[in-house]
Amino acid sequence: MPAGPGSISCAAPAARRSRQRRHLLAREYALACASLMTSSREKLGITLGFLGVCLFAGTLPGTRLAVAYLDPFFLTAVRWCIAGLAGLIVLLVMRCRVPPRAMWGPLAITAFCTIVAFPILMALAMANVPAAHGGVVLGILPLATVAAATVVTHERPSIGFWLASVAGAAIVIFFVATHSDAGTVSIGDLYLLGTVISGGFGYSLSGRLSMTMRGWEVISWQVAAFLPVALIVTILLWPSPFPAVPWQGWAGLAYVSLVSQYGAFFVFNAGMAMGGVARVGQLTLLQPFIIVALAAPVNGEPIQVTTLAYAAAVVGTVIIGQRMRVTRRI
Repeated sequence: MPAGPGSISCAAPAARRSRQRRHLLAREYALACASLMTSSREKLGITLGFLGVCLFAGTLPGTRLAVAYLDPFFLTAVRWCIAGLAGLIVLLVMRCRVPPRAMWGPLAITAFCTIVAFPILMALAMANVPAAHGGVVLGILPLATVAAATVVTHERPSIGFWLASVAGAAIVIFFVATHSDAGTVSIGDLYLLGTVISGGFGYSLSGRLSMTMRGWEVISWQVAAFLPVALIVTILLWPSPFPAVPWQGWAGLAYVSLVSQYGAFFVFNAGMAMGGVARVGQLTLLQPFIIVALAAPVNGEPIQVTTLAYAAAVVGTVIIGQRMRVTRRI
């Protein structure tokens, strides 16, 4: 029996409702998948960030080894050269195109922080204070990174995140004031303060560039761009006669040149691009205690039991901070 006009009018709204339900379910499924992918990407970013922190942690012990035999300024210049040659080779092998002119300014500013200011100030600091001392002072680097991120990457950490960061930095500062002879402020501490400031902006600027460029490409262009200057400075600072450097000094130079100045940025920049500058930057709260642990076998500096207690407290602030909300505005 043919359907009448009334049955047709009733069937049309039902079909529309069915299509709307299907569209709604498809949209909810897509949002759930996107949320899952975002969560997985952020977790991978945090993992890469932690690996980068471990690699960076060897910088102070390595620098401490090298400055025992080499002038801090000459060490920094040679560090530029080795990293610059490595970066240039990678760019040529990968046939990377020159970045657009709009990127030259940000790359130059970032390179000044990470390639020039940071290693020079660190080398000067390591010529005046032990690696373990420097490690705990650098504990305020995450706070500097988060502060810089609010300016250069437009991230907006929540109140809880700020409180966790400040609490972690306060623990580290108290550690400096009470641990061993670190209660006195020396010229080395001032160099370390400059290292913290340059490092905070360098990490944040690198993280922002890594959102539009591949992380390894960001650091490669930075070190390669400074290669001509590095070669000139190295020649001008070449010591005569050249000092006798044992294998420990060469090992320290190789590490700070190929890992600290170059390779570690590969994973850390990728981590910041995936997990966010503020969130990944906060992982550097763990770095002082990794440095202290490395300073024992590498530099012969003892580990005190109280350090382990402070490390546990700082790890707690990092775990809390990772659970706090950070708004990212691109």
